[in-house]
Amino acid sequence: MPPKEDVLSKQGEPIAEGDHVYTKIRGGRHEGDVDKIVTSKEEAKAEGVRDLPKVLFTDQKGQGCCA
Repeated sequence: MPPKEDVLSKQGEPIAEGDHVYTKIRGGRHEGDVDKIVTSKEEAKAEGVRDLPKVLFTDQKGQGCCA
């Protein structure tokens, strides 16, 4: 997996913890500040995610999301 410094947005810009991100979903979007970037299988298992790397953030409604 790529190191956390190499996680890029679709526009090719690096994503770091604390950055403001968004993802489209069902005609709307979830947006918020990055809480954690998961890049290893061990972290993924602990967080309950797959298809690495994942960017975890809390959206505008206070729910946990990943992109």
